[in-house]
Amino acid sequence: MDFDFQAILWWFIPTIIVLSVWDIVWKIIGMWKSARNNHLIWFICMAVFNTVGILPIIYILLQKKNVDN
Repeated sequence: MDFDFQAILWWFIPTIIVLSVWDIVWKIIGMWKSARNNHLIWFICMAVFNTVGILPIIYILLQKKNVDN
């Protein structure tokens, strides 16, 4: 079994870069909103756990429902 590492790196590195930018953007938005709402636990969880943007998106969606009511 022969691996072509150049072919693997050709798609792997851009994928990591895109996922990192995606995570950073959502993490900044989520942490900013949680800080503004004085939700310390959410802020700490978003700072500690790397969830590729899933945790901040969940927080934003949950808070959007709470604001609309």
